[in-house]
Amino acid sequence: MPRIAVLGSSNTDMIIRLPSLPKPGETVIGGTFAMAGGGKGANQAVASARAGGTVTFISRVGNDSFGRQSLGYFSNEGIEISHVGRDEEYASGIALILIDKSGENLIGVASGANAAMSPESIKDALEVVSASDIFLTQLEIPLSVVERAISRAHEAGVPVVLNPAPAQKLGPEILTKVNALTPNESEAGSLAGMSISTVSDVETAAERLLATGVRSVVITLGGGGAYVAESHIRELIPEFDVQAVDTTAAGDVFNGALAVALSEKAHLREAVIFASAAAAISVTRLGAQPSAPRRSEIESFLREHQ
Repeated sequence: MPRIAVLGSSNTDMIIRLPSLPKPGETVIGGTFAMAGGGKGANQAVASARAGGTVTFISRVGNDSFGRQSLGYFSNEGIEISHVGRDEEYASGIALILIDKSGENLIGVASGANAAMSPESIKDALEVVSASDIFLTQLEIPLSVVERAISRAHEAGVPVVLNPAPAQKLGPEILTKVNALTPNESEAGSLAGMSISTVSDVETAAERLLATGVRSVVITLGGGGAYVAESHIRELIPEFDVQAVDTTAAGDVFNGALAVALSEKAHLREAVIFASAAAAISVTRLGAQPSAPRRSEIESFLREHQ
């Protein structure tokens, strides 16, 4: 099984389903409540493990009930957690998520221990990054931490998948070391310095991102599929048609599954199709980590839809 190192945030998601999302100053009554593991890093680690990877998660939680609960959950998923730090000062990260009847959401995050991560705090974990088959990370933790780990992966010849979410400015010291950059539509526009409203805009943004030195770009477009660009590919891969219930972690599931497929030496196009199938299954389920499908489910879904 491929060895995947995932660096990123860990949160506990508190989810309320509502008939509609509230406007500023509005209270909407009638929702149901659920609590589940979340955080982009943790979501992607779970998605990778369920999709068939041997995963080591590098993160930080508080020394509180939420942190202990998260660690137990990761262990149950078969994820190596020896590099998930326990912070004595900061609480575990929390996300408050509102979801309407169509599956759209609003999310607010208190980063807690995630924001306390530093390059020094992951020093011991860098050996795991160097020994992995692929390295996957995002931007919900301090950028200095992400940059240090990407540099180590690059030095060791380990392919880097960077999901640039939430969007922020990234320089060549990071982008030239990235093998696959996986922004959504708005993140791609932010990184490329342009607004995106058409497929032509998506294509232009991808070219601009490739020009930064990134080896390949995968722009996820929600219901519009995913646009893939690298040296010899320019292709819009359509979505799978499913009835969405909760889109909260679709991008994270996509990235986790993509990392597994790439670590197994799949071509980028095939890896994106595999990841798209995983994401399509996830949006039919409630919750972030609980929605991630198992490898057998992804393979069965692909047999039925191809």
